[in-house]
Amino acid sequence: MVVTLVHERTNLTKQVKVGFSWTTLFFGFLPALFRGDFKWAIIQCLLNICTFGLSSLVFAFIYNKIYVRELIGKGYKAAGSSSESVLKAKGIIA
Repeated sequence: MVVTLVHERTNLTKQVKVGFSWTTLFFGFLPALFRGDFKWAIIQCLLNICTFGLSSLVFAFIYNKIYVRELIGKGYKAAGSSSESVLKAKGIIA
């Protein structure tokens, strides 16, 4: 499921996926790297090395939620009522 987020000051719009991350499952830390989320790319890379790639299975379930929460922390908010209701249903915002 895709939601649209808008930055409060710059009006920059991002469409982000919510839920299971197939790209993280198949490509490990690369989706985080391509999104510019270097902190989580490094964390995932190190954990992939330590767990021989098994951590990708765990991150496939949680990474999109982590990414959306960090965007909200950086000043993004839901662009419309449908995006807001999806974020509330997934437990990302109250």
